Amino acid sequence: MMTDWLLDGWVALAGAALGVFFFGGLWWSVQRGLRSPRPALWFAASLLLRISVTLAGFYGLAGSYWQRWLLCLFGFFVARLIVTAWLRPRDSQLQDPSEAPHAPDA
Repeated sequence: MMTDWLLDGWVALAGAALGVFFFGGLWWSVQRGLRSPRPALWFAASLLLRISVTLAGFYGLAGSYWQRWLLCLFGFFVARLIVTAWLRPRDSQLQDPSEAPHAPDA
């Protein structure tokens, strides 16, 4: 009985690791894609890789147990909250809107 709880905890933690991979990879690919001469290639390749790894990880962890799928998803979304909070720009990093670069007047 105790090993079930331990396994469930590891499954949720692994789901969180997959979430960090997915959302951290999203942030990284946006940073790289915006500076790339071919951003569509970056975004498409990143999306394919992130979804493939995440779904394979979910399937490998949960298999046919719907309870483990829920635990994986729980860990995944907790990781989303953590990664987005961690990568959110701080007040000191924000620019004054009047100083933001924009297109010249035509």
